Order: sequence, then C-alpha cells, then structure tokens
Amino acid sequence: MRKTLVFKKEYGRSIVLGKKTSTIRLRSNVRKGDIVDVRVGSVHVGRAVIEDVITKKISELTDADARDDGFKSREDLLSELRKIYGKHRIRDDTEVKLIKFRLLGLDLT
Repeated sequence: MRKTLVFKKEYGRSIVLGKKTSTIRLRSNVRKGDIVDVRVGSVHVGRAVIEDVITKKISELTDADARDDGFKSREDLLSELRKIYGKHRIRDDTEVKLIKFRLLGLDLT
C-alpha cells in the first residue's frame, strides 16, 4: 500500500500550482525517494516523489522553509503549526520533519 500525504483543502491550489513544495509534520513515515499519493481533503490529486526529509527544531526553521511550505514568513508558518498541533506542542526545541516533495502528475478526474 502506497504512503499518502494528506493536506487541508485550503492548500490544494498551492499544491496543484507548484507553490507548496514542502510540508512540516511532527511525525512522518515517508522517506527520501518514496512515491506517495497526495490527497487534499478527501480528493486524490496525484502522486509525488519525496525529494528529502530533514529533521529540524522549530528554532531552526527559516523564512525560506516557510515559503516552500506556501507561507509568506516563518512567523506565518509557526502560527499555522500552532493552530494545527497546539501551542503546547510547538516550542523552539520541538523536532519536526521538513518533507520536500515534487508532484509527478495530477489526477483530478
């Protein structure tokens, strides 16, 4: 069974347009080179190759990381991570997985 990356509906457009090329997760079982299904909400939008998985602490995230994830700034990214995971789980020393991916093709049928 293929691994899947699932995103909120609000990120669909950015993913399809290639503006969102990474995602940050507290945990993930994907590895560099994996081919994964990409879902936005309940809709399968295509497949992607995992180009890299980097472990970083929240304090190490940069504005460039935020832009790759579809955000304008590091602060915007951190604000969203706090909404998703809760303020108590997103601290400077929290380790996250920075997952870089590239869409292989769309399947919007």
